[in-house]
Amino acid sequence: MGVTMWIWIAIGVGMPAGLALVCGLFLLVVMRTGYAPGLAVVRRFNRRVTNPRAMKTAGRPGANASVVRHTGRSSGNAYETPVGITETGDHFLISLPYGTTPDWLRNVVAAGSAEVIHEGASYRVTEPELVPAASVAQDQSKSERFGLWLFGVDQVLRLRKTRIEP
Repeated sequence: MGVTMWIWIAIGVGMPAGLALVCGLFLLVVMRTGYAPGLAVVRRFNRRVTNPRAMKTAGRPGANASVVRHTGRSSGNAYETPVGITETGDHFLISLPYGTTPDWLRNVVAAGSAEVIHEGASYRVTEPELVPAASVAQDQSKSERFGLWLFGVDQVLRLRKTRIEP
């Protein structure tokens, strides 16, 4: 192969890798700093792209995400939001990488309850409480703690769970 062919191969491989690196760094900086305009971009992307894909399997056994079913504070509409959950005895822990302003979180806190679909089972959750991430670190895996540290997450939502019998 000629030099020109290698240049095109390098461009074809390098451009996507470089773009992925830039996007990853953007995400890391925005999440660590809590830069509001950047968070708005990330939230919008997740709402339009990531969440619809996650909802296809969320709540099922072995899925990466669980589902929080909640009611809008103003609209009264029912919503479903995919979230990462850690199960700890009679509680669920949900890390809050966007802080305490997401609508789903405000809806759950205002209502004082919600429904969670986790590993194929439905749970009624009550007593929503924002707690420091450090206070529940012993209940999370090493990789979860690393993710919290990496993205600068300092708050976790703790919910008391009660299984809903089918």
